[in-house]
Amino acid sequence: MTLTHRLGALAAGLALAGMLNTAHAAFPDKPVTMVVPFPAGGTTDLIARQLAARMGTELKQTIVVENRPGAGGNIGAQAVSRAQPDGYTLLLSTAGPLSINQHLYKDPGYNPVTGFTPIALVCAVPIMLVANPSAPFKTVTELIAYTKANPGKVSYGSQGNGTTSHLTMELLKTKAGVNLMHIPYRGSAPAATDLMGGTILVMFDNSPSTLPYVKSDRMRALGVASPRRVKGLNDIPAIAETVPGFSSTAWFGLVAPPGLPADVSAKLNKTLNDVLANPAFREELAASGGEPLGGTAAEFATFRDAETAKWGEIVKASGIKLD
Repeated sequence: MTLTHRLGALAAGLALAGMLNTAHAAFPDKPVTMVVPFPAGGTTDLIARQLAARMGTELKQTIVVENRPGAGGNIGAQAVSRAQPDGYTLLLSTAGPLSINQHLYKDPGYNPVTGFTPIALVCAVPIMLVANPSAPFKTVTELIAYTKANPGKVSYGSQGNGTTSHLTMELLKTKAGVNLMHIPYRGSAPAATDLMGGTILVMFDNSPSTLPYVKSDRMRALGVASPRRVKGLNDIPAIAETVPGFSSTAWFGLVAPPGLPADVSAKLNKTLNDVLANPAFREELAASGGEPLGGTAAEFATFRDAETAKWGEIVKASGIKLD
């Protein structure tokens, strides 16, 4: 190649790089899709819609929430993992797709570490143990006593096999030595409907989903799975007060497809952290016991890895495996 050709190729390369940098700087110049890997009406969906509205305002662009449920969150997660790494497709994930499912499924369809670009943690919310108001127990102590006297006769619902709500109850069963019958649902909304209708008697679910029903007396709160009582929900005891060492918390994080350009990742991280610092958004979370988190992508990755190890031990102890 002659010097002239080399200089021409270099100029073309610099021009292309300049075009790409300009494209990234303009991000976003069209609507962004935030995938929720669970049905509408659950906590992930509620948080996604609050987050999408506020991030959209900050970015001056529409963020559309798209529900793609199935296989414990694997279907939506897989779709995002395979999407173009341009920042226009995001995933609001729970511990399931990022830390739990790899222990449950032989092949979830994506790699939870290399299959995504972490943006940042969003928030953590308490997991509440709730019961039908007519259930023959009003406290965790009474629930344990009743289930021991009636082994296998108390049914509990969950958001689905292998979800946090399912594994949290399995953890309680192990630590309290009780036997309950599991009925999995496709998301928390149908499980909540059956709980209030009396088809099931008890379930774990995230506080933003359950608290409105508790306040309207359509559900009875027995306890929170947090290691201690939650600020703003002080009248609801921590299950650890009855079952020492019991602890489980629901968390949410924002990720993108692998290979996301660093400048786009940085812009999304800054936008998310700005939203989490917004007093109005913090008040919305606090109303249901939620805690904004935020931070760097690296901190999120470290947290994810620790959660993966923790939930791996819980799954192993439960013996649960899904195809």
